[in-house]
Amino acid sequence: MKNIFYLPIALLLCVAASCSMQNNKTEDTTMATKVPGAEKNIYAVMAINDAIRTTDSVLLKFTVYNPTDSAKNFLKWQTPFEPLLSKYLDIKDEQGQEVAYIGAMAKRMMPPPADAYITINSKDSLVTKVDVLKGYALTKPGKYTIEYNSENISGLKVSKTVSFIYK
Repeated sequence: MKNIFYLPIALLLCVAASCSMQNNKTEDTTMATKVPGAEKNIYAVMAINDAIRTTDSVLLKFTVYNPTDSAKNFLKWQTPFEPLLSKYLDIKDEQGQEVAYIGAMAKRMMPPPADAYITINSKDSLVTKVDVLKGYALTKPGKYTIEYNSENISGLKVSKTVSFIYK
């Protein structure tokens, strides 16, 4: 009878010890991934003219860099490396109002086919431009900011927004 009483206590101790071991493993892994410079990866930078006339195209320059020692791939879907087929930019005016996306919305087949990826060689860069007016209803003069919103799809990290005055 005494053995039955101690069995739940022993099980509880085993479970507690195993949880404690798992927590220690998580902490060790987290510490290892926070080391600065432990991993480099491809990234993109956007650029645009500071002032654009309402009669001109609104050309956004999108440059992808590969600082690593090997060739890398990224998914071109929802990047300027394909025609505007989805809303991959957030464009807002000074008041924070979002500019409406009026372009096409593509339905995608998963997983992406091989030709949906672009390879960028080691220590190289790729540049493309997109006319924002082909997919966004930018009609009023003012100051606007553009932010890339599809890092999770393309795999490209874009660290900053760009701004311009539309006059």
